Amino acid sequence: MDQTKKIPDILPLLPLRGLVVFPTTIVPLSVNDPKFGPAIDEAMAAGQVIGVAAARPRGEADDTVPEEPTAEDLFLVGTAVRIHKMLKAPDGSIKLLVEGLARLRVEDYVQREPYLRAQIRVAPEGESRSREVEALMRSALGQVQKLIEKAPYLPDELSGAAANIDDPVRLVYFLASIIRMPLRERQMVLEIDDVEEKLRRILQVLGRELELLELGGRISSQIQSEMTRAQREHYLREQLRAIQKELGEGDDREAEMADLRERIARAKLPEEAQKAADRELKRLERLNPASAEYPISRTYLEWLADLPWAVSTTDQLDLANAQRILDEDHYGLEEVKERIVEYLAVLSLKQDLKGPILLFVGPPGVGKTSLGQSIARALGRKFVRMSLGGMRDEAEIRGHRRTYVGALPGRIIQSLRTAGSNNPVMMLDEVDKIGADFRGDPASALLEVLDPAQNHTFRDHYLEVPFDLSRVLFIATANSLDPIHPALLDRMEVIRISGYTVEEKVHIAQRYLVPRQARDHGLPEGALVIEDDAIRHIVSAYTREAGVRNLDRQIARIARKIARRIAADGAAAARITKADLPDLLGPERIFPEVMLRTARPGVATGLAWTEAGGEVLFVEATRMPGGKNLTLTGSLGTVMQESARTALSLVRSRAKELGIDEHFFETSDLHIHVPAGATPKDGPSAGVTITVALASLLTGRPVKPTVAMTGEINLSGLILPVGGIKEKVLAAKQAGIKTVILPKRNERDVAEIPDHLKAGLEFRPVETIEEALQLALSEAPAGEAAAVGMGAR
Repeated sequence: MDQTKKIPDILPLLPLRGLVVFPTTIVPLSVNDPKFGPAIDEAMAAGQVIGVAAARPRGEADDTVPEEPTAEDLFLVGTAVRIHKMLKAPDGSIKLLVEGLARLRVEDYVQREPYLRAQIRVAPEGESRSREVEALMRSALGQVQKLIEKAPYLPDELSGAAANIDDPVRLVYFLASIIRMPLRERQMVLEIDDVEEKLRRILQVLGRELELLELGGRISSQIQSEMTRAQREHYLREQLRAIQKELGEGDDREAEMADLRERIARAKLPEEAQKAADRELKRLERLNPASAEYPISRTYLEWLADLPWAVSTTDQLDLANAQRILDEDHYGLEEVKERIVEYLAVLSLKQDLKGPILLFVGPPGVGKTSLGQSIARALGRKFVRMSLGGMRDEAEIRGHRRTYVGALPGRIIQSLRTAGSNNPVMMLDEVDKIGADFRGDPASALLEVLDPAQNHTFRDHYLEVPFDLSRVLFIATANSLDPIHPALLDRMEVIRISGYTVEEKVHIAQRYLVPRQARDHGLPEGALVIEDDAIRHIVSAYTREAGVRNLDRQIARIARKIARRIAADGAAAARITKADLPDLLGPERIFPEVMLRTARPGVATGLAWTEAGGEVLFVEATRMPGGKNLTLTGSLGTVMQESARTALSLVRSRAKELGIDEHFFETSDLHIHVPAGATPKDGPSAGVTITVALASLLTGRPVKPTVAMTGEINLSGLILPVGGIKEKVLAAKQAGIKTVILPKRNERDVAEIPDHLKAGLEFRPVETIEEALQLALSEAPAGEAAAVGMGAR
């Protein structure tokens, strides 16, 4: 260490590329840049001492350094070295043999051109010979001996050299100079001051190198074993091929490869898909047929070859024919038919029109799914249906990556292969029933599929090449909009399909349902005739629905009984009248109950919207002795319970105007019940109905039996607009309601309802609860009203 006193404070500095020189080690250096010749000459003239510092790598994971490092590129901690030998070559390069003297720290640069000269400070090493240091030294010596035994690049003599080193710092630098280490890690060992920490760092490096060498040995043995097995298999297969040739058998694999190439050529793949297919074909040719990868690669190529990349059907652009087909298959639904004919008209003018994304929303049984088949027939396209109900795995849409066992493309790509064309009508059924869990969110995966601006480059995880979905006409169906993701809903054009009136159901039954059920049950033509009055009675007394699904089931029951009669007794054609229905379908299941329920005070008829269509809702209120208790039953949701409390506050605030004792609630308990308690109910649109029921109870004035109402209330007595007006109007019409009280701001919704649905109904728009009470409540008999008034007081 006395040599450090001879180190000048200002030294020439040589930049090193990819190398760190440690103190106490002897290292050969090669200086190729002639401009450093004067620096070496200066060092030789002044005690043969020169400074060296490593250049910084470009990045954390990149060990490359600049070609010509500058002062800013160098680490600030380097090594002062003594030049023992110098040899100048004819090409101008200089060979040096240097010995590290001590660490140095660059304080400042006093010269930058033509070479670096720096103000330096010697950084002495920490000294410690504690028990921990001794233990670490022994551990390091043991590890390095194991390393020398396993590493082919380390000579055995190094083991003895390391064992003869007693100084811990010298041992650290000796080991650091012989072990393979990244440049940054070498520099870190140089910069650490504490001896114990230096030893710990070296031990970590030794452990890592030993682990890598052991792993490399295992891999080498495994590869050698596999190579031996592969060579044996190759020899046996060559023998098998020779035997097959002698027997006259063809080479099945060559035939299979030729078939794949021909199928891929016929598919007319896009450029990117063709490149992927060619790459996979070359890989398949090199694979052994017995390899586990062989069937995976072949299946992938078969999918590429079978997809309709360039196959499409020709659209039938005859608007009159499309309108005729739509009218044949479906009765009503004018808005949907008009939208499809408009699409055809635009398509006839602009051939590259992207397919729209239509969403049919309506109650069950109104023909949403079958409408998709009619649209495909009208367009002359293939039809495929994909049920989304209960789907929870995103891979069902995007497919599985080929790294998984049994991987397949998603349902979109599978449906296209089934259709055999790239422009089918694809129906996404029950899009509101999609779930989400740890496997992903299928609704989010549909965002790309159902976006006309993105789906021309749809990438399935299995295919990993883009497929153009822009020509596909997507039609989604749903019973309700609420569960659908807002971003997904934004990509679709919503078309609402409401329920059918009684007359529409009669027409649909006579035109579609009765003939189909007769065919399905093997009845001769004309053997099943059901009169219109009988169908009307089935609709009103045996079914309660917005669609015609249950009506179809009842007609099927009739057809089965007629088929039995014909098969057993040879009976002739049957004409079913209203009087025959009890024998065929049993007793009536549904009875008109509006007039019966509203005959006494405290019951009001409301109109509700459900996923199954509109429904008539009864709200019952009763009163009993007590004090300030309000009971709510009927499986009411939070919003509906709040509407009930708001209604009570509204009636109490208007008690004087209604002729009720203002303190009635202090001596009474009130109970509000909505029947069908097993069915959950929620929403604000029953607010008017609850208010009218309470007012009817407390005034003793029954609600008019042919009046139904809907609307949300607030504490000011204003009636706010609600949704589902068309469905509620249908429910009112089927229940025999004559007058519908609804919010004034819903008048525009009434205007959009076809006239034949509004026939026989009187609509009374109201703005305040006072108007609704005046229209809904009848005049009670004087005696009854007086009795109720006395009870209230």
